[in-house]
Amino acid sequence: MTAEDIRNLFEYNSWANRRALESCAALSDEQFTRDLGSSFKSVRDTLAHNCDVEWLWLERFHGRSHSAMPPATTYADLAALRAHWEDVERDLTDFIAALTDADLARVYEFKTMSGAAQAQPGWQMLQHLANHGTYHRGQIATMLRQLGAKGQGTDMIVFYRDRAARASA
Repeated sequence: MTAEDIRNLFEYNSWANRRALESCAALSDEQFTRDLGSSFKSVRDTLAHNCDVEWLWLERFHGRSHSAMPPATTYADLAALRAHWEDVERDLTDFIAALTDADLARVYEFKTMSGAAQAQPGWQMLQHLANHGTYHRGQIATMLRQLGAKGQGTDMIVFYRDRAARASA
């Protein structure tokens, strides 16, 4: 995996996150926070988890380990969550833009939230992070259906097709 591969993967990740957030704009505040019995109880909680995990892994790349993430209730509504995520995405995009192949091969040491010491190459950490986002966006799609709302496709092939259409326009 090269730095260019990672940049492409995270261009997709950002695109897919924005589409998931756009799909949630149709929800009322009550729907946004309704307990749907998922692994993270509501749409808000699932989105907040996804955003805060991006922040957490970026912190680990910078040598900082944390024992907790902000509670989902930190984000009163979709606008607050979206504003925070824009900051996280900007910082993550800046970090990824500066990566070299050597950075990807480097082994990063960090502690999990429970305090366990870990060490992994950067490319594995970043692949995990992108895959993690895909998993939870799938949960969001299901929750939207449960709420009677319509989501947008966030599959990687849809991203490639969308990017090609924009390039030829």
